[in-house]
Amino acid sequence: MSKVMVTERLTLRQLEFKDAEALEKLASEKDVADTTLSIPHPYPIGSAITFIKSRHEAEARGDGYSFAITLTEGSVFLGVVGLHVNKKHNMAELAYWIGKPYWRSGFCTEAAAKVVQFAFDELEINRVYAAAMTRNPASYKVMEKIGMKYEGVLRNHIRKGDVYEDLRHYGLLRSDD
Repeated sequence: MSKVMVTERLTLRQLEFKDAEALEKLASEKDVADTTLSIPHPYPIGSAITFIKSRHEAEARGDGYSFAITLTEGSVFLGVVGLHVNKKHNMAELAYWIGKPYWRSGFCTEAAAKVVQFAFDELEINRVYAAAMTRNPASYKVMEKIGMKYEGVLRNHIRKGDVYEDLRHYGLLRSDD
């Protein structure tokens, strides 16, 4: 599909192998990995290529879409936003992360809103959901800002390293206003 989407300040495009170096640099920041569900720390050198390849394969199957979040002006790589699609239930999990130098700029909210619109309008998904660790209010505030509804906390739902983490869950239906 190789969808490209443009917002007020951002261009969202398919991850490319040329993004690997910037992706690894930003994802290797401990504060980024600490509150994401799937980014390891330290981020293994060379693994961005494998990640990008796996996301291309997911898109080819229609199981997922991952977009590089870039500044339209200057094409600076900021992070990743994507969807993990469950075709059987016609729903998708929204996931995102932004490199630490770009925090508190509204970029994540802008990118997430556009990807949710893509999920509903183009993929015709019925439900988009997302989760964030309860100790990561910046992430769940993105969910709230884009209109997702709070659905509850799953206690000790995941393990990050040796620590069990509670997750705040949010969802949005295509039929929601």
